[in-house]
Formats: sequence, C-alpha cells, structure tokens
Amino acid sequence: MIRTKELIAERHPEPVAPPPGQNDVEAGLRVLELSAWYGKTQAIRGVTLDIPDRQVTAIIGPSGCGKSTLVRCLNRMHEVVPGARTEGQVLLGGRNIYDPNVDPVALRRFVGMVFQRPNPFPTMSVFENAVAGLKLAGKGNRAFLAEVAERSLRRAALWDEVKDKLNSPGTSLSGGQQQRLCIARALAVDPEALLMDEPASALDPIATLRIEELIRELREEITIVIVTHNMQQAARVSDQTAFMLAGDDRVGELVEVGETRGLFTNPGDRRTEDYITGRFG
Repeated sequence: MIRTKELIAERHPEPVAPPPGQNDVEAGLRVLELSAWYGKTQAIRGVTLDIPDRQVTAIIGPSGCGKSTLVRCLNRMHEVVPGARTEGQVLLGGRNIYDPNVDPVALRRFVGMVFQRPNPFPTMSVFENAVAGLKLAGKGNRAFLAEVAERSLRRAALWDEVKDKLNSPGTSLSGGQQQRLCIARALAVDPEALLMDEPASALDPIATLRIEELIRELREEITIVIVTHNMQQAARVSDQTAFMLAGDDRVGELVEVGETRGLFTNPGDRRTEDYITGRFG
C-alpha cells in the first residue's frame, strides 16, 4: 500500500524545509505557525508543535481553547465546515498537507480520525463498517476484505466480541464496542496517524478503560493524537502533552508542550500549573 509520505511526495516532490532553529526530531506530524478561522472568528493562532512518530500526544485545556479545531486541521477536516480556513503548515514526511496538489480525501485515509461519539454507519453491518474505507476506495475482493476486517478488529481488541456478529448492524453493539469498531474502521486502511477527539467522553468507566488500553497497545504501531478534558487520562496514556488556552480575545494558543510526566509534575508556565492544579478550567 502507498504510504502517506509517498502519496504526498508524488504530488509535491520538493520537500518543505523546517524553519531555522527547528530541531530535527522524528516527527510524525509537524505543525508550523498554524492558525484557523470559522468565517471571521479566529479559533487558534500561531500553533507550532512537533508530534513524535509512534507516540501518543495528548492535547489538554479548558473548553473553547481550540483543541478540537487543532486536531481537525491535522487531516484537513476543518475545511469541511463552510467558511472555515487555515494559515500555516502541517508537515507529514516533510510535505505540507495543505499544498493545493494534495487530495484531502486521500489524505484522510492515512491520517484517520475517531470522534467523541461513536459513529458506525447505521445501515451497515459490523463487517461492512470495518472495511468501509477500503470498499470506498475500491480495493480488494471479498476474501481480502475478510482478512483485513479480522486483522483490524483484532487490532481494535474487538474481534473476540464480534466474530459471531459480523452480519449484525454496527449500531447493535454497545457504546464502547461501537467506538472500537470506529477505531477498527480507521485502522483498516493502515493509516500513519490516528486522531482521537475525546474518544471516551461518552463511555462508561469500563469501556473507557478498554479504549485507554487500546491506545497504549497501538502506540507501538502508529502516531496518535488524543484530545481529552480528563487530565488523569492524559497522564495515563500519553508520552507528550500539549496545553492550550484561549486568551482574552478567546483565540486558542499553545501555552506549553513537553514530556507528560514532566509537564504534570513541573510545568514551565504558571498558567499550565494553575490549570493542572484546578485553579481554573
């Protein structure tokens, strides 16, 4: 299968050089001076962030600080909103995903997304949901799709629970199972990165634990970005944490980013410390 780097390289062969002074890290994604608007309303401003490859990056901050907007910019879902626009760059393999020659639909198959509420396709079976992305791309016969469905459902820690229900509607599963089915659907196209926007906020504690266990398992294979209001969850599952905050003008900015344990125990910015200790937010 063509990897994202190769897909973008074919469309935009000249690599984009990092800015002067930028560390040459092994970045899964690199965000450079990214700003985003909804119509005339600015949501985030000047975000620069390296997201390490094959690690979990958590994005925390109070409601309205632009966390979800930032994540949606990482696979160009933000531009789906009428009137939305961005400035800046998001680099994947040194290529700017906002280059006009990049196909955003193709990009989203390689930078997948899981939303706050489980959203299996209601008219499709468990099996059909798991391979929906491949079928949409016109890839594979029934035997190939069956192989990918099983592999993806196993990677999502769901196979043993649904192997006898593959022809049942995806919506017949429990909430936690539906969310893992959505994760399996994203994994089926073999993405390089997976974006998760509050993936457990609508789930009970047991289902939340399963999602967290799954994130820890997948971190060995894939770059993961998770938005969460739950700071304990961020501490449990992430390698790196980024803290965002909206200023007096209500525009979200990146305040601080660092190794998760260090940021939670010894933050470098007073605003981060105030948020973590519950003084606001």
